Amino acid sequence: MVHHALCNVIEPIFERGFIPDSYANRAGKGTHRAVDRVQQFVRARRFALRLDVVKHFPAIDHQVLSATLARRINDGRVLDLAAKIVASGDRVLEQEYRMVWFPGDDLLAACRPRGLPIGNLTSQFWSNCYMDPLDQFVKRELRCGAYLRYVDDMALFSDSKAELWAWKRAILERLGSLRLTVHEASAQVVPVASGVPWLGFVVYPTHRRVKGRKLVEATRRLVERYDDWGAGRISFAEFDASVQGWVNHVRYADTWGLRGHVLSRFVWGADGPMELLPPRGCG
Repeated sequence: MVHHALCNVIEPIFERGFIPDSYANRAGKGTHRAVDRVQQFVRARRFALRLDVVKHFPAIDHQVLSATLARRINDGRVLDLAAKIVASGDRVLEQEYRMVWFPGDDLLAACRPRGLPIGNLTSQFWSNCYMDPLDQFVKRELRCGAYLRYVDDMALFSDSKAELWAWKRAILERLGSLRLTVHEASAQVVPVASGVPWLGFVVYPTHRRVKGRKLVEATRRLVERYDDWGAGRISFAEFDASVQGWVNHVRYADTWGLRGHVLSRFVWGADGPMELLPPRGCG
């Protein structure tokens, strides 16, 4: 209740300043609208640059976050409450964080409070507050007209490879001021015609596909739920909810044949589930 009450007070202060193309944990946004937006950019530009932050929530620095909040919140009581909630997250994800040293750091930098619990409502909102200075930098200073972000995933689009590489260098420097780094191996400039991985999909100018790894994970979960239904651990309604949830997600890609391929494994008779079949074509 406290987290909800706090967000009800401070969210409008920040929300009106967020860029339109920030899609996580905001009313009227979400995963599928972010995928739609990526496809708009893919159809309008020749090249893409994807960036994702290394261990975003474990790496969020409390001093940086507190300064960000203080720039927009004038009520000392609200700031005090926010400070208590921020402090409660110190080191909660420490086992997932590997110390990164930034220019100007001394040995005490290793003791800086950091980390936010991923499930908290305030953590999700504060993630947007924390990343908003970067969003503003990309839009206002780099003047990138085709940019969007979903939590710690970012994508930039341009007709110039050189421009994207220059933007990458500038963004890495700005992220350093937030004490964040990106996965360098995946931070490459690629032609959009080869597909842009984004939130579990691969987006092309003409179509979308589900990422192979996500398909394997989802199929495994559905098989587990099917087995749970057969063993009486869950009801058919619960199993059906899992199936419908997956279908509603992947229908945002070109997956009509894929859905039939996956779901053909699950068969049942009048009395419940029958033996699980291998996928068609697998013998």
